[in-house]
Amino acid sequence: MKDKYIYIYNNLIQLTRNKELYKDFKDQDVFSDRLIYFLIHFAFFFKNFKNNENKETLQEIYDFTFRQLELSIREIGYGDQSINKKMKDYLNLFHSIIDKIHFWDDLTDSEKINILKNYVLNSNNGPLLLNYFENYLKTLKKNTLNSYIKSVSNR
Repeated sequence: MKDKYIYIYNNLIQLTRNKELYKDFKDQDVFSDRLIYFLIHFAFFFKNFKNNENKETLQEIYDFTFRQLELSIREIGYGDQSINKKMKDYLNLFHSIIDKIHFWDDLTDSEKINILKNYVLNSNNGPLLLNYFENYLKTLKKNTLNSYIKSVSNR
């Protein structure tokens, strides 16, 4: 695996830790809530940079990111059989998110909020999530994939 993608992975982790995302939660956030935010961020990242020119690089980033995710889950203490099942579930969830946001720019705000709330079940504030992820997507569009690989600040 190429460690040059660690900056992207760490950036996604940092974004996932944004306290604003959790302030209107119904219950205490848990690992799965954070993982869902991670996957949503990663899905928007993919949506923004997906093109034929970036195809190979994005595949490497995808492989690296899910390998890092697997290592993180192992550190939590899940067993090998459990990890394989969890990783399959997380990959399916990621692809489901990708599928739902594919035509994001063509959706109404209400449709976007419903998509986000279908994944982030613990949140009481759909408009906050919509505003946050709209701003995140705008930030992604202002930068190049190479700038994220080289860890240029993207805030």
